[in-house]
Amino acid sequence: MSVARTWAVALNGIDGAMVEVEADLSAHTPGFDLIGLPDKALGEAARRVQNACANQGLPLPRRRITVNLSPASLPKRGAGFDVAVAITALATELPLDAGSLARTAHVGELGLDGRLRPLPGVLPAVHAAVRAGKQRVVVPAACRAEAELVSGADVVAAVNLTDVARAHGALIDPREEEPLPTPSVVAVEPADRLDLADVVGQRSAVDALIVAAAGGHHMLLSGPPGAGKTMLAARLPGLLPDLDEDRALDVASVRSLCGESVLHLPRRAPFEAPHHSATIPSLVGGGSGVIRPGAIARAAHGVLFLDEAAEFASSALDALRQPLESGTITIHRTGTTASYPARFQLILATNPCPCGNYGVRGAECTCPPVAVRRYLTRLSGPLLDRVDIELPVTRVTVASGGERVTTAQARDRVLEARERARRRLSDTPWQTNAEVAGPWLRTGPRRLGSAVSAPLDQALRRGALTLRGYDRVLRLAWTLVDLRGAHEPELEDVGRALALKRGVGL
Repeated sequence: MSVARTWAVALNGIDGAMVEVEADLSAHTPGFDLIGLPDKALGEAARRVQNACANQGLPLPRRRITVNLSPASLPKRGAGFDVAVAITALATELPLDAGSLARTAHVGELGLDGRLRPLPGVLPAVHAAVRAGKQRVVVPAACRAEAELVSGADVVAAVNLTDVARAHGALIDPREEEPLPTPSVVAVEPADRLDLADVVGQRSAVDALIVAAAGGHHMLLSGPPGAGKTMLAARLPGLLPDLDEDRALDVASVRSLCGESVLHLPRRAPFEAPHHSATIPSLVGGGSGVIRPGAIARAAHGVLFLDEAAEFASSALDALRQPLESGTITIHRTGTTASYPARFQLILATNPCPCGNYGVRGAECTCPPVAVRRYLTRLSGPLLDRVDIELPVTRVTVASGGERVTTAQARDRVLEARERARRRLSDTPWQTNAEVAGPWLRTGPRRLGSAVSAPLDQALRRGALTLRGYDRVLRLAWTLVDLRGAHEPELEDVGRALALKRGVGL
């Protein structure tokens, strides 16, 4: 055929754009030209393709081959276009089925021996192709299980370039070769959820954790070392509902882009706990060339836990403010942007001072007053204003005793509360109380009477609350209503929500 055409996928975050790959022969000095705004890695595809074709016994025409990636204005990055470039170049002379090429997308990097090499991002690439109407997708054999997670995808798992050519009707003999193994780490989940019953003597903290899970609220745990802050935070994912198909696909796509081999769609809410030395790019994502997701994207639809939050760089913490509001993170680089999901629950844990003993009964604080003040102000006001629950946690003084709430019991309460919220918000774009817009709560059909909202109005007039804090207290009040199975907040619910926001506890 004079001009051969097929499809590839250009990833931009977890979204992908279809790229038409077309090849043409011309009667000029033999050569291989790749045009259409490729980056450095993609620009080197010509050499990989030439060697791969020769080593597979599929020599390219000895004429000038021009391969165009359209639209030309869209930046293309990485080696995932190799297979599409190679098969269109071969199709200019090899008798291949043009219809098969036109309805197929190709994802994969070529080794010099012609075998298909697995690469990050196969899952979101296949998902993008299927959404664009290209159900048939060629992927490296090592990525077959990951690609088949996309519903509706007709996956062609190819070991080498010969397999790809045969899939498009080439009458050539197969080559028996071992597929290239994937070098990535397999994404795994913990076998069992940590049980809330392990938490001893912190009933008010457990109750506040259930409120946070029921409404999707952000939370600050403040207390001395050994009070159980990390133990509480680690048990929050076990209280959250299982991920639905779309959210599970988001989580799996981010893991795939991070280089993990995803063998199944995760159903448990993810839990990310970066070290306090984490930089801004490691939290929000970034990098030169291909923009990689950060911790907040990996925590999407789950929990981001920042232990020793006051030890994080202030700039890194403040970078969380915009994603907390929007639920997405958009990273800008010269010539491109990438967006990732960032709808997560933020759990902050901090000590009262650098030594951890400030205000602790029976312990001696060795920090000078100026150090205590400086430490307490490391969490900026704008960040704390986006936190719904500020919970003081004290050290446990009794090793056993008292009725404990299990994860199963708490999770049942959380699921029931979320179902009530979902039914109430069925005619809105929101599903949890934490997502509801403030103006809708204050002026919409669910606005509270003046007698019930009086404590909030007074706090707002005194300057004890910002308008954003006012809205967050309203969201908390509705979550408390959902947990007790009532229809609308009462004065007591607003008072308890205000206490949670101010750090008094339940």
